[in-house]
Amino acid sequence: MSENRSSAGSVVMIVLGSLIGLIALALLAGGGGVIWADHAKKDSAGYFTTNDHRFEAPTYALTHQGVKIGKVPWIGDTKIRVRATAADPAKPVFVGIARTDDVQRYLANVPHTETENLEYDAFSVDYRNVAGTQAPGRPGAQHIWAASAVGTDKVSVAWPIQKGSWSVVVMNADGSRDVAADIDLGANVKHLGLITGGLFGGGAILLGLAALLILGGSRGVGGGTSPQPVVDGPAAAGGGTAPLEASVYPARLEGRLEEPLSRWLWLVKWILVIPHFIVLAVLWVAAAVATVVAWFAILATGRYPRGIFDFNVGVLRWTWRVNYYATNAIGTDRYPPFTLAEVPDYPATLSVEYPERLSRGLALVKWILAIPHLIVVGIFSGGAWFGWTAWHEDWGRMTGGGLIGILVIVAGAVLLFTGRYPRSVYDFVMGMNRWNLRVGAYVLLMRDEYPPFRLDAGGSEPPAQVDGEPLVTAGA
Repeated sequence: MSENRSSAGSVVMIVLGSLIGLIALALLAGGGGVIWADHAKKDSAGYFTTNDHRFEAPTYALTHQGVKIGKVPWIGDTKIRVRATAADPAKPVFVGIARTDDVQRYLANVPHTETENLEYDAFSVDYRNVAGTQAPGRPGAQHIWAASAVGTDKVSVAWPIQKGSWSVVVMNADGSRDVAADIDLGANVKHLGLITGGLFGGGAILLGLAALLILGGSRGVGGGTSPQPVVDGPAAAGGGTAPLEASVYPARLEGRLEEPLSRWLWLVKWILVIPHFIVLAVLWVAAAVATVVAWFAILATGRYPRGIFDFNVGVLRWTWRVNYYATNAIGTDRYPPFTLAEVPDYPATLSVEYPERLSRGLALVKWILAIPHLIVVGIFSGGAWFGWTAWHEDWGRMTGGGLIGILVIVAGAVLLFTGRYPRSVYDFVMGMNRWNLRVGAYVLLMRDEYPPFRLDAGGSEPPAQVDGEPLVTAGA
């Protein structure tokens, strides 16, 4: 009992450390982003500035929904700048910033246009025309403006942020209809050095805490949770258990089809395992961060920290049991247990042999070497693909289901009407899942042996070939 509690506490430490590590990386990335923007995105006046874009309206004024500013932070001397160039040089443009209530009173019953959903990244804006029957007075004669300017070329209004609800108004200087101008927005943020130092300092502290939690937790997750396959041979003298049979790859995935299966249960299994999906989402975040820690450990020592290794195997094992039950095989009606540990009597098992040594150089390029396999795995499992589309001159996204999901639905339909799981489909699905595991173990840096390009179908692992040839190790 105490050992189980210790293991559970170690898992909690790894998960908590991983979440803190993500926050730390976000802070560090933010600090780097601030440094980059400070050098690459500021103009000569010290403003971070958008590109200018054409705004136009057939009414008397262009306004936007008021921006509400609460308590002004310690960077309250930050300035907002609005610059406008008149579309018609013969019609000077007026730009003003005023409290939203004052703007609403000024333009009450005056036809004007409000901008909504303004986006400068991939520029877009929506216009909403507000009806009215009166013409406004000249904007420059009003005494509501906190800042204003008139002109034709790059009219600039700089305003230090203040508490309250504020609006920007763009009009023709003579108060006439048909407003059109090219406008850009800018911000002059003070104390960037302190902001950058705070981001880097906070990120470094949290990263150190995350490393302590992950490494501390990894010491308590071990204990031989990953059985190590060895070549068949007689049992050791003096008794003991028989060794595991060697397989084609030192990552083993097996399943036992438990028939008879319910005809209809597979239709709702994916709903029943939603609690598992929630837990696994957190565990996979932790596994990703823990793998980064392991990567640094491999570069430094040539060894994969055993605690992190066993944790990642546990996440893989838990995921396989859920997939086998609900999505990637539907080969059993037994609900999967909530545990990282091995459950020998469950019909879906997974193990990865722990490597005593790993190549430091190979750890630098494994993710690149795995690209051909990742393409195959993407076909098996489905997912999203991103690319630049010339038609829209932007990044496009395409999603699709995988072959495993399609075949599982086919098997489920056959099961629904006949009461039997087509064995040929089951064997093929198991082969694809096995390929996925081998690639997963390689990408998680758990093995140096390059996964074979072969579909080993069936519920059981094939035995290792005994032709004297060693397993292929890419880059070795």
